[in-house]
Amino acid sequence: MPDTSLGATLKAARTAAGLSLRDVERRTGVRSGHLSQIETNTIARPELAILWELAATYGIDFSRLLALAGQGGEAPSGRQRSRMTVALRAMSELSPADQAEALRFMAELKARRDA
Repeated sequence: MPDTSLGATLKAARTAAGLSLRDVERRTGVRSGHLSQIETNTIARPELAILWELAATYGIDFSRLLALAGQGGEAPSGRQRSRMTVALRAMSELSPADQAEALRFMAELKARRDA
């Protein structure tokens, strides 16, 4: 049975794109050592912002990466799925800098909610 871990999926996508870890670091801002730990499954549940960046860089479905990282949890309701689709579409239309700003804002909102 093929290895379908998050790390193996990301490594396969990176190598298929002909990118080194350093290339991905330059494109995403995620340190190559951190990327390596994700690819070897040392870090099994990376931050959502990192998964978003890698999905965009490799052209992988973000929800697939979420599922592989165990971030899927319960299946979202139709209404939740619709909201997530709208949000992801809107994010994909933003520049990389605006995407990063939006993700920082969402993380800040979550931190306030969790406090």
